[in-house]
Amino acid sequence: MKLLHVKQMLLLCMAVVAMFSMSAHAAKDFADVKVVLQISDPNPMKQTLVLNVANNLIKHYGQDRVDVEIVAFGPGLRLLFAENSNKDRISSLAGNGVRFSACSNTVKAMSKKLGYAPELNSNAKTVPAGVVQIVDLVKKGYTLVKP
Repeated sequence: MKLLHVKQMLLLCMAVVAMFSMSAHAAKDFADVKVVLQISDPNPMKQTLVLNVANNLIKHYGQDRVDVEIVAFGPGLRLLFAENSNKDRISSLAGNGVRFSACSNTVKAMSKKLGYAPELNSNAKTVPAGVVQIVDLVKKGYTLVKP
């Protein structure tokens, strides 16, 4: 009988962990301000700028009042490569609730060009198409900013 309770508790714990990990990339429906930032440029200065803008939004509105998603596609996908020099900043922003979306179409195209699939930052979630992700977020009331 005790073994059954242990299994039930284990299953409950696993369900709770799964819920939290799924919600880590979920939109903040309660946020007052919703912003989607586009990065489609390989220029390191633009990559830094988009991260600065995300940070400034959090500083100004507060982590709980702003919802920020950075969508990377085309040459801008390089921002979300695992070994990008901004990986620590990305991790810090993700810890403050910023979501990072990587275009699956771009990943496929880059994989063909490079001869291997690029390893993405662990904070990046792939979406079918970066542009579609942006359009869908704008339909949901997000403001598009392309720094």
